[in-house]
Amino acid sequence: MMWWVYALISALFAALTAILAKIGIKGVNSDLATAIRTVVILLVAWGVVFWRGGIDTLPALNQKNWTFLICSGLATGFSWIFYFKALQLGKVSQVAAVDKLSVALAILLSVVLLGETLTWKAAIGAALIIGGTLVLIL
Repeated sequence: MMWWVYALISALFAALTAILAKIGIKGVNSDLATAIRTVVILLVAWGVVFWRGGIDTLPALNQKNWTFLICSGLATGFSWIFYFKALQLGKVSQVAAVDKLSVALAILLSVVLLGETLTWKAAIGAALIIGGTLVLIL
């Protein structure tokens, strides 16, 4: 049950990311801003791995782990590049709302690609996210 606490903290930091990025990106090339952010994240992530002792599990990764983690990293990178460009050009309230359509898309893709069951609760939640996004951007 602690997953929701971590998810809520993640949402708070994601919100701060948008606000801090919007302030920091003013007059800066969005690709450069993404690269700087990525270096910081790289240092923080590896610092946490070393601090919490996760480095010893590195040899246990198999080919499938590597392939999908690398693909996930590429998807994250492209997401950040487009997110920063959108932040540079648009309002945080609208960019963040559209970005959160990723939740509805993840629900759909989890059904199509992972074979997860689409519950009424998930379908209604996704529909509300889509509807809320439309309200915020129109």
